[in-house]
Amino acid sequence: MVIGHNSILFSCFLFLIFKLFECLDAKSFETSLKSAVSPVNGSIFSQRTDASSAEQYFQFYGYMSQQQNMMQDYIRTSTYQRAMLDNTMDFKDKVVLDVGAGSGILSFFAIQAGAKKVYAIEASSMAKHCQTLVNNNRLSDEVIVIAGKIEEVSLPEEVDVIISEPMGYMLFNERMLETFLHAKKWLKPNGKMFPTQGDLHIAPFTDETLYMEQCSKANFWYQNSFHSVDLSSLREAAIQEYFKQPIVDTFDIRICLARSIKYSVNFETARESDLYNIEIPLNYVVLQSGTVHGLAFWFDVAFLGSQTAVWLSTAPTQPLTHWYQVRCLLQTPIFVKQSQTLSGKVVLKSNKRQSYDVEISLGVPGTTIKSTNSLDLKNPFFRYTGQPPQPPPGTNNASNDAYWSQQDVNS
Repeated sequence: MVIGHNSILFSCFLFLIFKLFECLDAKSFETSLKSAVSPVNGSIFSQRTDASSAEQYFQFYGYMSQQQNMMQDYIRTSTYQRAMLDNTMDFKDKVVLDVGAGSGILSFFAIQAGAKKVYAIEASSMAKHCQTLVNNNRLSDEVIVIAGKIEEVSLPEEVDVIISEPMGYMLFNERMLETFLHAKKWLKPNGKMFPTQGDLHIAPFTDETLYMEQCSKANFWYQNSFHSVDLSSLREAAIQEYFKQPIVDTFDIRICLARSIKYSVNFETARESDLYNIEIPLNYVVLQSGTVHGLAFWFDVAFLGSQTAVWLSTAPTQPLTHWYQVRCLLQTPIFVKQSQTLSGKVVLKSNKRQSYDVEISLGVPGTTIKSTNSLDLKNPFFRYTGQPPQPPPGTNNASNDAYWSQQDVNS
């Protein structure tokens, strides 16, 4: 059959129109698919986190050495295991979600407590090592490892219990508590959270040695002839930088000049937004006269199970954990007298570096005495040396002759 010239042109025109709509449909389909997989504004995690910070964070927790460091904190690890094994009623034949599973150790504890299935969510490269352990322990039917962020993955069902180890320095650092709370979208009504509650303790402390250490560091910049160069114009900037660092170490509880104030978060009822900006009012009655050099922080978490309550404490009176304690210095110390009132506040402002900007202020009501400081929780100074903490000066109430008397008895 012979086709006329006009017919050929018309057929070509129809073909081009068809292909144009085909391309548009394909492009529309591709766009809708991308929107379903990756929302235009990203997940909640990506919205509140700088990409570079997230990359470093997950790279850090992808190292087996870091997982080992946490697992070998036997206070931490054994307390988690005990909390689950002492509350088998909450785990037997239940579905469990492990948020930030890491090596999967908490998932294994949940199985030991009787869980029928655990979804182990891990966003770092540790997920593959977690899967290796699951396979080697013949638990691939019970422990389902999912690589990804809890804010971005999907689960096939709701869960009865959520377990996690989301605490950072000063409880809130790393902002993983928000991820822990976000996971509740998968929790059945009246489901359990392990841990259930977090308590941040804050107390004023005196430590002249620590204060002078930070000042001495900055004194390097006080030199006016360092290799014939005058550095003194930078000393004030150095002071600001050193005092901006929270100090991570441990201390003798007797350096605290007042009873700690407790700020509690109930993980079963709290919302993520509750942790964006935390303001904690402070009001102390001073127990002994002395110079307040700053505020000391530690935390406890509670596993409030159906059968028993188990507590994990990082207090200076308890065995040391890898969280230690944290102290925030004032640039200008405050002298207080016994029975005097000391008031102020701590404000924790979340930032996109998975941490908080910390603002502290203290003063003596009815006077002009007041001191403040701003600190960067993302950049602490790790001061811990492994040596036992020293008691504050002036705590000896007897002569040292008693030592020699004891030696005479022994001889």
